[in-house]
Amino acid sequence: MERVGGGGDCCGSSSADPRSTFVLSNLAEVVERVFTFLPAKALLRVAGVCRLWRECVRRVLRTHRNVTWISALSADPCHLAQHCLVRVVAEELEASKGCRNVHILPQTVLYMADSENFINLEECRGHKRARKRTTMGAAFALEKLFPKQCQVLGIVTPGIVVTPIGSRSNRPQEIEIGESGFALLFPQIEGIKIKPFHFIKDPKKLTLERHQLTEVGLLDNPELRVVLVFGYNCCKVGASNYLQRVVSTFSDMNVILAGGQVDNLASLTSEKSPLDIDATGVVGLSFSGHQVQGATVLLNEDVNDEKTADAAMQRLKAANIPEQNTIGFMFACVGRGSQYYRAKKNVEADAFRKFFPSVPLFGFFGNGEIGCDRIVTGNFILKKCNEFNYNDLFHSYTTIMALIHLGSSK
Repeated sequence: MERVGGGGDCCGSSSADPRSTFVLSNLAEVVERVFTFLPAKALLRVAGVCRLWRECVRRVLRTHRNVTWISALSADPCHLAQHCLVRVVAEELEASKGCRNVHILPQTVLYMADSENFINLEECRGHKRARKRTTMGAAFALEKLFPKQCQVLGIVTPGIVVTPIGSRSNRPQEIEIGESGFALLFPQIEGIKIKPFHFIKDPKKLTLERHQLTEVGLLDNPELRVVLVFGYNCCKVGASNYLQRVVSTFSDMNVILAGGQVDNLASLTSEKSPLDIDATGVVGLSFSGHQVQGATVLLNEDVNDEKTADAAMQRLKAANIPEQNTIGFMFACVGRGSQYYRAKKNVEADAFRKFFPSVPLFGFFGNGEIGCDRIVTGNFILKKCNEFNYNDLFHSYTTIMALIHLGSSK
């Protein structure tokens, strides 16, 4: 039997006949147009058929440079077979399901999920009846769904802020309790480097060596623009001090800092050793590139109604960050949300949507917030908060709102 496909050159063989070249050129245009409707996972499958298809796939993937997201909210809290984020990611990445939301080949993935349902971690939040051991099965299942070369960073938190999948203008949801999660899929973007980092607290080594910070782009990097930073297992003795020590190594630079304290680290595929569920440390993503722009604002304890929330968003709007190819982040204290706004739900997420109608918003409710009013413009001049006390970066009962612009999409 004659072999079909397998990377042969049947479709892309060269020919001296001009008519054949013309036919192939038109065929390539048709194939490429069809491929634009296929999810990235399907494109990888068809790339092996022949050289023509392989080149068409490469051209299509090069045009898909915008960040994509997959979000999940469970309407059935009694469904225990699989976390809703794992189920939805599998459906969106699997072409046979007929979903067409994921058209990029992710190079970096940042996912967040509720800790209670994702790894059943209650101990860190101080519950006396907490279950001592947890399971990482959901994290392993989620990691397997992404390409092997993709770097996956996953954290779990008490609550999730998520924009439903589909339109960038969908109303973001503050999910304080319940099964939920999202995955941000970053493709390879020309001129931008996104690097995950991880520092584990070691009682024998109290200080970080300079090369550790340089390797992940946090030091000696003139193009560093934004750092998302998260401390995990911060209920452990000395964990909060370690987080502050790590952040202090790069907090005095002209960069945007945003993040907070989360329950635990669920995934970090860039490391070979398995994760220790009982370890404490600091993880995050660094964003470098001259076209990256960012801004953060702090919603302090005085922001406690719709009017003051709107005023905070007006400060963020004044940064004039382009909305196209921009992501919003919201890192809030578990003590805020509806109980902080007199039983009104979704106040801060709705305020964000009012001023940023086409920017998707993601984030969490956590155990401490990192950030301040800080704006970096296109020419990389720190317009605000260029003189601040180190302690002003760490807060409780606050919310940090952040914008990250990844350059104009082509």
